[in-house]
Amino acid sequence: MEASRRRVRDRDGSQSMNEPQHLAIVDTGDLPERSHDLFDVIVERSSVRSFKSGPVPAEQVKKAIEAAGWAPSPHGSQPWRFVVLEALTHRVRLAEAMAATWRDQLLLDGQPAEVVEARLQRSKDRLLQAPLVVVLCLFLGDAQSYPDAQREAAEVLMAVQSLGAAAQNFLLALHAQGLDSGWMCGPLFCPDVVRETLSLDANLEPQAMFPIGRAAAAPKRRPRRPVDGLIASWS
Repeated sequence: MEASRRRVRDRDGSQSMNEPQHLAIVDTGDLPERSHDLFDVIVERSSVRSFKSGPVPAEQVKKAIEAAGWAPSPHGSQPWRFVVLEALTHRVRLAEAMAATWRDQLLLDGQPAEVVEARLQRSKDRLLQAPLVVVLCLFLGDAQSYPDAQREAAEVLMAVQSLGAAAQNFLLALHAQGLDSGWMCGPLFCPDVVRETLSLDANLEPQAMFPIGRAAAAPKRRPRRPVDGLIASWS
């Protein structure tokens, strides 16, 4: 792919150089008043990386998880579970454990030690400054079993796809209630560390985590491609 069109996304969600111009970061200015219209909520939702210190109502989080439960899933199995971390001690322990693993991985990439530490600190800050963090796990305990490898693999893939739909419902429901979050994919790189640190059941596979709170400042947003640029074929 041409360098002018290559995107390089860091695991903390930031995007580095060599971005096409239409994906450059723009500042949205002051936080707007929120709409409850579905299409408005979809467009207004942003990935937030800094949060105010106020508490997050448990009922709003539960309502967002309920919305996630209505996402399409294979055989209606809802193959995902949410782990809610409100206590600071749990979030500190998770941030430290994940940082230790990620540090080793970044050093393997040949990044300077000072750059590694700065990136680790940014990620840790997101987990510690947000009043609450939710870890989303894949749960295959109710998955159907098949005698052939192809359908077994497809069953897992369907579950992962539906987890993404559940995450989107979850994020949109948070936003519609006046809360903010951002999708962090760190657990994918150290699922065993997350599971052990949080003492999760062996049948839970950590996939993503979401710091939740209220945005401390208007987030920077990336413009989206025009709709025609997303349609590969229409016949």
